[in-house]
Amino acid sequence: MDGAVNGLQAQMSTARRSVALLAGAQAVLGSAPPLVFALGGLVGYQLLGDDKSLATAPLTGFNIGMAAGAIAVAIASRFLGRKTSFMLGSVLGALGAATAAIALFHANFWLFATGLLLIGLCNGFSQKIRFAAADASPSFYKPKAISWILAAGIVSAVLGPQLAIWTKDLLSPVLFAGAFVAVIPLYLIALVMLSPLKLPQLSGGQTASVPARPLGEIVVTQRFLTGMICGISSYALMTFMMTGAPLAMVIGCGFPSEMATLGIQWHVLAMFAPSFFTGMLISRFGVEKIVAAGLVILMGCAVIAHMGIELWNFWGALVLLGIGWNFAFIGSTAIVASSYRPHEADKVQGFHDIILFTTVALSSFSSGKVFTAYGWSFMNLIIWPVTIVCLGLVLALMFKRSSVKSA
Repeated sequence: MDGAVNGLQAQMSTARRSVALLAGAQAVLGSAPPLVFALGGLVGYQLLGDDKSLATAPLTGFNIGMAAGAIAVAIASRFLGRKTSFMLGSVLGALGAATAAIALFHANFWLFATGLLLIGLCNGFSQKIRFAAADASPSFYKPKAISWILAAGIVSAVLGPQLAIWTKDLLSPVLFAGAFVAVIPLYLIALVMLSPLKLPQLSGGQTASVPARPLGEIVVTQRFLTGMICGISSYALMTFMMTGAPLAMVIGCGFPSEMATLGIQWHVLAMFAPSFFTGMLISRFGVEKIVAAGLVILMGCAVIAHMGIELWNFWGALVLLGIGWNFAFIGSTAIVASSYRPHEADKVQGFHDIILFTTVALSSFSSGKVFTAYGWSFMNLIIWPVTIVCLGLVLALMFKRSSVKSA
């Protein structure tokens, strides 16, 4: 008995150390996306001519990069290991930030989009950090491990937008170039933080004797499908609204860009601050109920946004958008993580994130198109059918689970 207890304590100590290092790296790597989303659409609008409908195309490049990164990190993890893959992603991010800054000096719209694509590649690599934390943890600690990784986003939520505000005029008269230059040291810090990381081999141990199931068999299970659809939908809705909000605030309503940036900061804080207790809520009430609560909160975002176009409407909607995403996405990730065995992780996670970030890329591209063609109010209407479908899937999974328990 004592040996088992000591073994569990050692496992937990190793898991906590790995999660702490991963959370630190995620905190600095995650500072770039808030900055990108605060400035990307405005920079695109600034660099375009009369036709502004492609203003969010650089942000689409960022999300395409995330989708490509999801493929690349799965391949790189298999041949280089996850630690080296995360470090490679940091290098790509630094290269992308430098490219974006150079594009601004040359007023080159498509070069700027390429820079954001490279930053997106880095973000695609770093998205696997949440799975790495879960895989390094005992089953009962997985939701908390995922929560701690996302909780690191609180640092990102403050640092990214503040960098945008503090440094956007740093290289004046080239507006916003300084902000992208300021991101480069963050990627170098992440490289240093990742260097002592040690992660378990997923193919070893007891699971090596259990044959891996075909990918097609795993991804058609109700549990995986529910987790994937709810996670993708909540992420896509969040990206769709977050991408369009700065355009609606600055271009549509005439608010200063600083107010839009602060709105994104509050949004990102709301995305990650609940992570300190989301894992505990999942343990207390069950993962399906937390996902359902997140979907209802996303509906609340639509209600606030429909009520008007004052500053509090935008900020209030963005805060609810962040909280709803947190509950729905962390819960959905936990559902997905419970649908496969450890040695099946890379292929399932790669498949999941390819679909996830391809959908997110389409949502960011359509955001600018929908805003230009139909306006902010129409964008809010899209939340309703998506959340209603997802809520139905979660309720069906809850019903199945309760039926199994009562049998």
